[in-house]
Amino acid sequence: MCTRNLVRKYCRGISAERKALMQQKVVTSAVFRGKKAGYAESLNQPFADSRIDEGDINPKVLQLLSNEKIQKAAYVVELAKIKQKIEYSALKGISTSSLSDGIVVIHVSPEANRQKGDAILQCEHVFEAVTKLAMLVKKENIVHVIQGSLQFYISPGREGTIVFDTGPEEQVYKDKNGQLTVVSVRTKS
Repeated sequence: MCTRNLVRKYCRGISAERKALMQQKVVTSAVFRGKKAGYAESLNQPFADSRIDEGDINPKVLQLLSNEKIQKAAYVVELAKIKQKIEYSALKGISTSSLSDGIVVIHVSPEANRQKGDAILQCEHVFEAVTKLAMLVKKENIVHVIQGSLQFYISPGREGTIVFDTGPEEQVYKDKNGQLTVVSVRTKS
């Protein structure tokens, strides 16, 4: 009876923001548990609302984002400049390797207007970024954890391949066949 009261008191004391972050952890568990290296180590790291300080963003980008309907698209930003806008409706899937390399591929529909092709990103907080994006588009089943290699769309009629491998040191390079090779150090999980 005392335990039940303690649990009730704890649950009532959780803020809505904290509850949302905990729900994201549940989705992360459903998507990545047993599939991706580094998942066990990420459990004790809390998610954050945003990893970007507003002061670090170019004022022109902030102005553009405030005028746009930000609920309908994901923005790929490099050095505080918008590099690519991906409409949620054009989002076909999200892929990441089973290794601890930090690579995320956002697949877009080839038929979508004004899309540059799939976005290949290197992300420090893979679990958090993929989970938040999947929850924003309300499709947790679009996340795929890949082993070996992955095909991605470049432009109409052009596709590329990413090969995931393990090695003594982390590196990303384009090999002789034109394939993107991502080498990561194997972690114990």
